Amino acid sequence: MTTTFYDHWRDVPKGTWRWSNFSPAEIACRGTGKLLVNETALDKLQALRDRLGKPLIIRSAYRSPEHNRAVGGATRSKHMDGAAFDIAMSNHDPVVFETAARAVGFLGFGFYPRSGFIHVDLGPTRQWGERFPIRVTSFAQDAPPAREVLAQSRTMKGGGTAGVATLGSAGVEVAQSVLADTQATVLPLVPYLDTLRWVFIAMALGGIALTIYARLDDWKRGQR
Repeated sequence: MTTTFYDHWRDVPKGTWRWSNFSPAEIACRGTGKLLVNETALDKLQALRDRLGKPLIIRSAYRSPEHNRAVGGATRSKHMDGAAFDIAMSNHDPVVFETAARAVGFLGFGFYPRSGFIHVDLGPTRQWGERFPIRVTSFAQDAPPAREVLAQSRTMKGGGTAGVATLGSAGVEVAQSVLADTQATVLPLVPYLDTLRWVFIAMALGGIALTIYARLDDWKRGQR
């Protein structure tokens, strides 16, 4: 079991962090910023993320001894070894999650349905707490990090703007044609409608540009 300690997660050298779906800040102690990199535990965490195919929201990972005492953690908590993770169930079916976690090699399980998370660690084999009740409604498919939500929101807004503007442009063109053909008394309105059509076209182009930018930005940052 290889471990490396850092006084702060910002001290992790660039290019040495190899767990693509997690950041040093997510794994570091919430109270002090200190970080113990337990490579075996993080390998299993990444394997669990890959197996489930959706984000893992880390409530707690490494805890420094002082922070562990402050939060009332067990005196020999696996969190202090960087070998335990508390993971929110807001976007997971607990039964599916537990099965996947056991499959990748986690041995210790703590169930906290009232707080909405499951504790997993490298062992020894044991479990505590009452399992989550079976839900009759569907679980949310995903709860992505804020940057994913932002990218998706920008994409939806851009695409929506482009779509609405395109429909608006077409509608104005139809109205313009009808007015020109059937209502000689309102012909002075036709030029204004032509201007409005170009406004809608400009909005459509802007929406398309926003969609492309959001997709490229999301691709560069990577999905969690």
